[in-house]
Amino acid sequence: MADLFVDIVTPNDHRYSQPTGLFINNEFVPSGGQTITSIDPATDKPIATVHAASTGDVDRAVNAAKAALVNPCWKKLPATGRGQMMARLADLIEKNRELFASIDAWDNGMNPPDRPPRRIQLTNQGNPIMSPSTKTSPKPSSKPSSKPSLKQLTISTTPEKFAYTIRQPVGVVGQIIPWNYPLSMATWKLGPVLTCGNTIVLKPAEQTPLSTLVLGNLIKEVGFSPGAVNITNGYGREAGAALASHPLVDKIAFTGSTMTAREIIRMAAGTLKNITLETGGTSPLLVFPDADLDEARDIFQFFLTKFKEAVKTTSKIGDQLDESIFQEPQVTRAQYKRILSYIEMAKSEGATVVTGGSAHTPANSKNEKGYFVEPTVFTDTTDSMRIVREEVFGPVVVILSFSSEEESIQRANSTTYGLGAAVFNLERAHRVAAEIESGKDRSYQYGQQAVMILLLSYETVIE
Repeated sequence: MADLFVDIVTPNDHRYSQPTGLFINNEFVPSGGQTITSIDPATDKPIATVHAASTGDVDRAVNAAKAALVNPCWKKLPATGRGQMMARLADLIEKNRELFASIDAWDNGMNPPDRPPRRIQLTNQGNPIMSPSTKTSPKPSSKPSSKPSLKQLTISTTPEKFAYTIRQPVGVVGQIIPWNYPLSMATWKLGPVLTCGNTIVLKPAEQTPLSTLVLGNLIKEVGFSPGAVNITNGYGREAGAALASHPLVDKIAFTGSTMTAREIIRMAAGTLKNITLETGGTSPLLVFPDADLDEARDIFQFFLTKFKEAVKTTSKIGDQLDESIFQEPQVTRAQYKRILSYIEMAKSEGATVVTGGSAHTPANSKNEKGYFVEPTVFTDTTDSMRIVREEVFGPVVVILSFSSEEESIQRANSTTYGLGAAVFNLERAHRVAAEIESGKDRSYQYGQQAVMILLLSYETVIE
């Protein structure tokens, strides 16, 4: 595959040049021979074919990042200079937001209307140096800051001596991102790492490499030092493994499945790498009543009816670029089949289908081969069923009743996962949230219902 760019027109008429090579030393280069074809999940048709990194290609990228780390052009660049570059990159992303939203929607199947601002944030909008179109410094405040300081410290020891600290980059950071928010995941990881003077080898998900490669164009346009950012599209089993085990990589940041995270820990252990992981979840959402919990069964049936009605009226399924739809196709055929296998497994184990429970074929003939699944709600399950205990990562919800606060906490914690959770009753929120073993707890108030919902599709709770 010789071509490193291909001219593309998105389904919503954005024309652009799609890079297809690996981005190493600020240039798009060919790989050792493997390729990856991105598929439109709404139509099962190919979008573009890109180069896939081999172990040798990853080695090239890591060595480029290592060279950039010690190159005075990057190493001696002050923090203000790095911050200004990040702000320019944020501005360019903002300028191209509609294109990026279209690419990600096409590539991974998520609907872009009213969501692009969330998906293309470079980093935390509360940090002025990183926010798009922000050129001013924050105003001084008399209030004490709760944020950790990055200043150097001088420490008195004896009258003859003192000690001081120096903040230095970690080094070469390998970043492996998932397919669910391709550009956002890339920028969330790039922002803080580059601002602190590190260099990066980024591996996009093999299912969704397109927007990250376009980002490479902007990185070069801003003027980042060659090798500061490298993008190695590739398969996890080769490119991801090569990155996690490479002796010159100082840190690995990974977002993805718990199973893959275990393998990354094992591979990184050989060189004692620093690791940051964000893994899977079957995020519990606890809804408490103001009424007596002895009435929980009646409340459960009331909630179940309302939930079913909400699914039927809200979850319109269709093409991800159709602004009228709520639920898009699944990202790949493999994920589509995986979700359907969990649904069939739950049926065979005796779970009751409240609504959904099968594949969906949209009315539009162009989407007849798309990876669509009906929003599916189960009840009459046991806590030992796989549909309850494992991460489905699809439009599937299990609704269970509980009889006490203590029981709800115990069942919410009866899992190997800990990504997120939510509590829908402000009177209990702080007490219950403190007992749930989760990395992110959210508190809400939601009517009179008493049910526990295990959100198997995604962590987000509707506010």
